[in-house]
Amino acid sequence: MITQGTKVTGRCERCGGVRTSDIGQFIEHGRLSWGSDGRCEDCRDGWCEQDSGPVTPEYIRQALLQAHGPAQLRLTEEKPRLALVMKALREAQELTLGEARARAAQLAASGLVGTLVEMEFLAIHLRKQAVAVAVDLHTE
Repeated sequence: MITQGTKVTGRCERCGGVRTSDIGQFIEHGRLSWGSDGRCEDCRDGWCEQDSGPVTPEYIRQALLQAHGPAQLRLTEEKPRLALVMKALREAQELTLGEARARAAQLAASGLVGTLVEMEFLAIHLRKQAVAVAVDLHTE
């Protein structure tokens, strides 16, 4: 299983105390998934949530990007078949044809950037279509 997580602290919405959350993103049963659970240190209010789908909630993405930095997905062959790249992106992210075409062009030009789990998830789909890719820690 590919996974990435971090701890986040914030203010409890219930009592104003300190809330600690464990958040993460992972690939499970072939799906991009995420979860969040936490507890307030003062009032002990707690929660646990988990879901999956093509788009992770932005607060989870941003926390992971801040904690671990972005990863970059790049092509490792010069001329992959565009149709295969678009098919893989459409399946992975439930994109329209136009959206898949734009993402494929971005991948070919400069690569795609996101969380490590998001880029590994796309890499899995691309490799299933025999498209050679690599995932690297992104340095700007």
